[in-house]
Order: sequence, then C-alpha cells, then structure tokens
Amino acid sequence: MILDAARRVFAQLGYGPTTVRDIIRATPLASGTFYNYFRSKDEVFQAMRDEAALTLRPLLREARANAETAAVFVSATFEAFFSYVVANRGNPAVARGDIHVRVDTPEILAGLTELRADLERAIARGIFPPVDPELLAASMIGTAFEIAEILQRREAAGAEEAARFATTLFLSGLSAFPKPVAG
Repeated sequence: MILDAARRVFAQLGYGPTTVRDIIRATPLASGTFYNYFRSKDEVFQAMRDEAALTLRPLLREARANAETAAVFVSATFEAFFSYVVANRGNPAVARGDIHVRVDTPEILAGLTELRADLERAIARGIFPPVDPELLAASMIGTAFEIAEILQRREAAGAEEAARFATTLFLSGLSAFPKPVAG
C-alpha cells in the first residue's frame, strides 16, 4: 500500500518535492505504520527500485539465455530492458533522472552480477571476443540507463528503435552509422 501510494505521489509531485507526509496522506495508514516499514522517502524509493529490478531481472535473463551470437545477446538484452522502460513510462522508480539513489542494493547488484556472469559464459563460448566482462557489462548498463532516460522523456520513442540504435552503437561503434552528407 505504501509503495503504491509513493508511486502515485512521486509521479504527481516529483521526487524532490515529495515528503513522507505526502506519501502517508495518500494511504489510509497512520504515520507510525509508515515508520514501521521505512525510515524515509529515500528508503521507499529504493524499495520501489528494488521491486522494479526484481521484475526486470528474469526478463533480461530469459532474453539472453539462448543467444548464439553477440548481436542477438546485445539486441535481446537492450530490447527487453527498453520494452520494460517503455511499458513503465512515468514510473519514477524506472528512470534514474536527477534522483541520486544507491545502486549497491542487493537486488540491483544481483542484476549486474547476472549480466556479468552471462557475459563470462558468452565469452567462454566464443560469442564475444575475449574482453573484460566487467567492463563489457558496465558499458552495456551505462548505455541502457542513459537511453532509458531519453525513453522516459520522449513519449514517441519506442523500445525497438532504441534497442536497434544501442545494439548498432555498442557492436560497431560510430563507424557503423552512415557518414553525413556534405552540403
């Protein structure tokens, strides 16, 4: 109940202006009940982030599970992530924005560890060249989160378009894009 109320209040007021009192008012609970579960709005927000991570992690694992090429691995990962972001557009816990939250919670760290382990297996199978899986995971995650921010702001932006762009950029770098026409 508290998380549902917080989602509504954060979406309506924004993270910064929202207070614990605003969240409590959006529930039928007494303030003491809130403090039985959370100490601050930051803790509520982090619980919302962890909830999103718990939902997203199996989708990402499944997307990568049967990839036989680097292109399929990368594309499926980005597609699953961006589809989740677009489907949850407006959920303040999905977009990072200017909200500074911890990324070292067990749920978020587990997702990062799973990506790195999947990359290690893919490298061992020859799907990727022998590169540092930690750096590879970090670059995929950074790319995904930054593009997700844009997807949150642009109502017309779609998951497929974003996944195609990120995959092309990630696998080939800028040299894979057409050269600008002089003129």
